[in-house]
Amino acid sequence: MIRFVKAHGLGNDYLVLEEAALTFPLTPAAIRLLCHRHYGVGSDGILLSTESRAADFGLRIFNPDGSEAEKSGNGLRIYARYLADAGHARADTFTVETKGGVVRATVRREAGRITGITVDMGRASFLSQEIPVSGPARQVVQEPLEVDGEVLTVTCVSVGNPHCVVLAEALDPARVRRLGPRVEHHPAFPNRINVQFARVLGRGQVAILIWERGAGFTLASGSSACAVAAACRRSGLTDERVAVQMPGGTLDVQVGPDFSLRMTGPAEPVCAGTLSADLEARCRAGWEPPAG
Repeated sequence: MIRFVKAHGLGNDYLVLEEAALTFPLTPAAIRLLCHRHYGVGSDGILLSTESRAADFGLRIFNPDGSEAEKSGNGLRIYARYLADAGHARADTFTVETKGGVVRATVRREAGRITGITVDMGRASFLSQEIPVSGPARQVVQEPLEVDGEVLTVTCVSVGNPHCVVLAEALDPARVRRLGPRVEHHPAFPNRINVQFARVLGRGQVAILIWERGAGFTLASGSSACAVAAACRRSGLTDERVAVQMPGGTLDVQVGPDFSLRMTGPAEPVCAGTLSADLEARCRAGWEPPAG
């Protein structure tokens, strides 16, 4: 039997699986099936717990389209909560190796109850070659980007995975759904990119809408919140500590003088269970749900 835990961070939900327990290869087709809301368990992605030689724990992160992500702020908080709940973590502070680097996570407790997770997300980089963004080597800060006949002013940043932040006077979900996929697949971004439309509400508050690479319109994203906080700080629009509001809720992000990032927010388990033999067999066979 393959056990899973389903949990969410501000409405962004993941399945946690143990690599050692899998009886089939976690192919893109298997990922798409497991994440499918009707034919699978249903989620915005998969967190695969692995061994690590560089950190206390290892984590691979997969998008619902089958692609692999370098890092996920919500995913890391969920994984940290999973490790604490399962008794795998012997202390409340530990390290996790991701494709986007090693991070430190701290489980926050009050009266013995887990109230939130803090993750040190590493340092933000605006260097085009590290994001990556095509063209000459440079810091990509408040540059014009032509998309669908419209010129957007963007700041691009890597927080272990790539982000494109678009400042906006108003946030319109329909506009994000229209322009988000076009920005994600823009020729300027060879590895595709996560997209955030951001409205600065004050020195310590920003509201955002998110189009997530490989997932689409998303209720919340921890790495997106960190990227927006860094981009707004780089442009002098916000202070060191920022409350980033998303449709799913709010994350607290601290941006250090060196653009190191620390994110704090909730992660809540939803359910636990086992995959059925039928679902395992379909994953093993590479079965794909019908389109539509």
